Amino acid sequence: DGWGVAYYAFGVPHLIKSLTAAIHCQVFKKVSAMVSSHTVLAHLRKATIGEIDLVNTHPFQFGTWTFAHNGNCKNFRKISHKIYQKIDGDLKKYILGDTDSEYIFFLILSQLRKKKELSSKDMTFVDVKEAVLEAKNLLISFAGPLCCDDQGDSSEHFLSFIITNGELMLAHQGGKNLFYSTYKKTCPDREQCPMYAHACEHTSEDGQVNHLLISSEILQGENVWHAMKNDDIIGVDKDMVLNKT
Repeated sequence: DGWGVAYYAFGVPHLIKSLTAAIHCQVFKKVSAMVSSHTVLAHLRKATIGEIDLVNTHPFQFGTWTFAHNGNCKNFRKISHKIYQKIDGDLKKYILGDTDSEYIFFLILSQLRKKKELSSKDMTFVDVKEAVLEAKNLLISFAGPLCCDDQGDSSEHFLSFIITNGELMLAHQGGKNLFYSTYKKTCPDREQCPMYAHACEHTSEDGQVNHLLISSEILQGENVWHAMKNDDIIGVDKDMVLNKT
């Protein structure tokens, strides 16, 4: 039901979206072949809540922040007004679609700006994590506990997502599967890559990683994948230090 890619250049997110199925889309093939960036966020949509429309297609963006969600807010139509009330007044006008995902994104941003300006260069991973947990607790109070079964009914409450400002990135496993990788079995570019380091082929000993991949499915290739557990939060800060809770 559509796809979207956000990639960062000079600290600014660039979004490309389409309503065409990615597997049949020439634009998707072109973008996926040419995009090279420190931070990339991609999403293939299977519509549950909200019309099939570009404004409902992930990733969502506000300023430097982008967000992609795999899940469902249980009984969203009945409780959407409660979520809306918790979103900062000056942010509400930027909600263009009618999905639970976009509401959740702006709910997190509303919690985050209580700590620092959303454009702050001093934003930390802890700031984002605390905002995510506060938003999560609000959503649970409105929609009930999260479903812990990836194969559970699609109408249940799921909250798996990724949020980033291009410098730091955080993923939350809220019932729908997420996997992460920080190193490869063997890097095929180890002899030529100027960024090659011990951490590229081994578990990080000091927390610093050279890359972080997060996916709803294990991808083919040399990357070593680990499953996130329910309620896990994982990500990197602007110095590429891995954070796991």
